[in-house]
Amino acid sequence: MAKAIHSMIRVLDEQRSLTFYEKAFGLKVAERLGFETFTLIYLSNPESEFELELTVNHDRAGPYSLGDGYGHLAISVDDLEAEHARFDTLGLSPTPLKELRLEGRPPVRFFFVQDPDGYKIEVLQRGGRYK
Repeated sequence: MAKAIHSMIRVLDEQRSLTFYEKAFGLKVAERLGFETFTLIYLSNPESEFELELTVNHDRAGPYSLGDGYGHLAISVDDLEAEHARFDTLGLSPTPLKELRLEGRPPVRFFFVQDPDGYKIEVLQRGGRYK
């Protein structure tokens, strides 16, 4: 059976990204692999085995174009309101809290935040399908 282990995004400024992901989601460096032209940085936290891989291309001078194909990463949390308030206090500019309803199902509650490179991250209330 297949097992999802990580998702990779390219980032321009390593330290700025590390600061954001630790501040926002408690992700810390699990491993850093430095190669001649690029560095791979695997981030994780005790909540999950799934990792976020940051790729830093050493010769990159300008921001990446995210295009129109990228959607978002998703993170679940125990207390959505508390996390939203924490993000706001940290100056991370979360979008307003939203709720979607579908008949017969619990509501889906969430907000979005963008990392320093413009990648969208959906923060969902843990429960139901969002474990």
